[in-house]
Amino acid sequence: MTPKTEDDLARIIADADAPLRIQGGGTRPIGMPTNGTILSTSALSGIELYEPGSLTLVARAGTPVAEIEAALDGEGQRLAFEPMDHRGLLGTSGTPTIGGVAAANVSGPRRIQSGAARDFMLGVRFVDGRGQIIKNGGRVMKNVTGYDLVKLMAGSYGTLGVLTEVSLKVLPKPRHAATLRIEGLADEAAVSALGRALGSPYEVSGAAHLQGGNDGAPTTLLRLEGFENSVAYRAAELQSMLADLGQITVDASPEETEATWAAIRDVAPYHDAMGDVWRISVKPTDAPGLVASLRGARAFYDW
Repeated sequence: MTPKTEDDLARIIADADAPLRIQGGGTRPIGMPTNGTILSTSALSGIELYEPGSLTLVARAGTPVAEIEAALDGEGQRLAFEPMDHRGLLGTSGTPTIGGVAAANVSGPRRIQSGAARDFMLGVRFVDGRGQIIKNGGRVMKNVTGYDLVKLMAGSYGTLGVLTEVSLKVLPKPRHAATLRIEGLADEAAVSALGRALGSPYEVSGAAHLQGGNDGAPTTLLRLEGFENSVAYRAAELQSMLADLGQITVDASPEETEATWAAIRDVAPYHDAMGDVWRISVKPTDAPGLVASLRGARAFYDW
């Protein structure tokens, strides 16, 4: 079933006498998927409002993420929470939608600096299990609406209602970005280095450690974003601060930096890999010991 309007969706849900499986682009069969009839929001698509000056965008739930990113890029803006694309990890096809991003609270490496998807959601419209159309939040940063159903819907995976519209805060794209790369660190040393960098005043927007980088050697990565002079200054300061760890290289190529962090965002080391993939959230300093106890496990760390 693929309703074309919010009212059609409400009627379908109100008349349903069996479980429904909510689906946007079909790229994230995770959470609590049912074996019910597929109810697709893909026809509820389109950007309804975009005000670059107000840093506000409103889109219907079935709108492809790529369409939103293209519109934002044209105005020098972006989704700061950097939503992950699950297709490579889960082996799915389809097109990621903004409703799926909101429903799963999909975020990326920049979450440590900017926050998660839920932190950028200003308002939602959705249909609950009784077929009622509900609106919560608004289209501006300051709104007082009683119960914060916006945050509740983020990460609910369609179990509380079917999203039909999402209002988002967007942010300007940085003028420049660079990646600091340290080779050969053991897990404990890498986590210590990342902690030192994140505890500094140099505004790190990405921190990751791969047990096996491009050449198979352990690779520790830090991302800086902002104006070019600021990035250069902060990179030099971090190089000095972490000089005891060995040689630190700085990659200031925009294309290379974007590709590096897209791979971290999308968990590229596990694409097409055999076996199960687990995401385990622990206190950072506990992570190396945990990984060591999982004998034979191949891990990488995203702060």
